[in-house]
Amino acid sequence: MDCCQNKTPWHKKVMSTLLGTGNCHGEVNQNTHGLEKVALVGSPNVGKSVLFNSLTGAYVTVSNYPGTTVEVSRGKGKIGNKEFEIIDTPGMYSLMCITEEEKVTRDLLFNEKPKAVVHVIDAKNLQRMLPLTIQLIEGGIPVILVLNIMDEAERMGLKIDTKKLENELGIPVISTIAALNKGIDMLRERIDKYVKAA
Repeated sequence: MDCCQNKTPWHKKVMSTLLGTGNCHGEVNQNTHGLEKVALVGSPNVGKSVLFNSLTGAYVTVSNYPGTTVEVSRGKGKIGNKEFEIIDTPGMYSLMCITEEEKVTRDLLFNEKPKAVVHVIDAKNLQRMLPLTIQLIEGGIPVILVLNIMDEAERMGLKIDTKKLENELGIPVISTIAALNKGIDMLRERIDKYVKAA
């Protein structure tokens, strides 16, 4: 880390000292080695990062995926009585990758084999976003579907029967309003059950 010795702003040095990170960039290097993984996937602007922050708290590590310039956030989160590595993947619309971000997410899902993959979608755009859910199911990936931003969907007059959707898809379906922290406890509970039953 010679490059940083003298150029690091004082506030980053203070933060790394206070947080005990030992990292001059002010990032928190949590040791998630050996933990089972839970990955969050979904297109941009569906509230994935808000959910990620709710599941991990403030301490995360952001780094480039090996061999790319694409950033992946990782953190520790307690679900049930167990700690997991929670991964916030780059935005993706399809497993038929077009962008580098989508390729990174697909590779991560198939190479790192998370115990659960939480597909976060905007409940207002159910029809447009469900095809990825189907692709994930068909790809043999252990999926949990999260219908986020439910308050806006309801304001638009949309009624979504989550139980019926769960039966049709054969996977857990949870509704959340991540920005208001609603549904997060239920999501934790369902991830815990899902992982134990796997």
